[in-house]
Amino acid sequence: MTFSLRGAIRVGFTLVVLLAAVGAARELWAHYMDEPWTRDAKVRADIVGVAPDVSGFVSEVLVRDNQAVKQGDVLFRIDRARFAIALEQAEAAIEGRKATLEQARRDRERYEQLKDVVSQQKTEQMRMQETEAAAAYRQAVADRDLARLNLERSEVKASVNGTITNLSLRPGDYVTAGTPEVALVDTDSLRIEGYFEETKLARIRVGASVTIRLMGQPAALDGHVESIAAGIEDRERTVGNGLLANINPTFNWVRLAQRVPVRIALDHVPDGIALVAGLTATVSIKD
Repeated sequence: MTFSLRGAIRVGFTLVVLLAAVGAARELWAHYMDEPWTRDAKVRADIVGVAPDVSGFVSEVLVRDNQAVKQGDVLFRIDRARFAIALEQAEAAIEGRKATLEQARRDRERYEQLKDVVSQQKTEQMRMQETEAAAAYRQAVADRDLARLNLERSEVKASVNGTITNLSLRPGDYVTAGTPEVALVDTDSLRIEGYFEETKLARIRVGASVTIRLMGQPAALDGHVESIAAGIEDRERTVGNGLLANINPTFNWVRLAQRVPVRIALDHVPDGIALVAGLTATVSIKD
């Protein structure tokens, strides 16, 4: 009787342990295979390559590396002397073109009053000269406006709120129009991008709440799913004649799930949390 009771207890205990192990295994399987979470996430931000609109020597650099700036702040200046001279020349050209236009207008009015004395052809020539003078005057005004714009653009300003990073620009450097010289991290665009396995996309919806933990920082951040990427690159697809896809005929028996980027907007950042583009994060999406 005692032996039977002990055996029943052992069998019951074994069954309980087995059921607990099966339950734990199911929970682990659901957690790792089904639940929408990933350790493969990064802090991202848009990087603005600040490029001058005019070429010239840098006369002043008004920011330091890792300095926070506001939209509209002057970052550096290009030597203004050449652009100031160009503006003076353009203004002088306007005065000359304006005088020519006024003279052409007076000549045309005078010939129109003498239409009974001078030929119609001469009157038409005066009208044409006035039209040409008016066009030359408008061109001079446009040249003046361009010279003024170039002078204004010799001050290079921040286009967004952000932080200057990896600054190496120095006074005396020659910069070329359209070539980025300063990297500006757009702090208003800071976000989390999580790379989720394709098998978990069915449980991710836009607007869902997200818990974010940055590596090395104890406090959790709150966010929400902003969007899901519409496409990813097909690594098996190579370029042939440019018309048909050339698919690699080999097949891997172990097929790994593709990773799809999910963009996550931050709802609140606790005090003391340093958001640096490129940091690693773990994100969990709540159903």
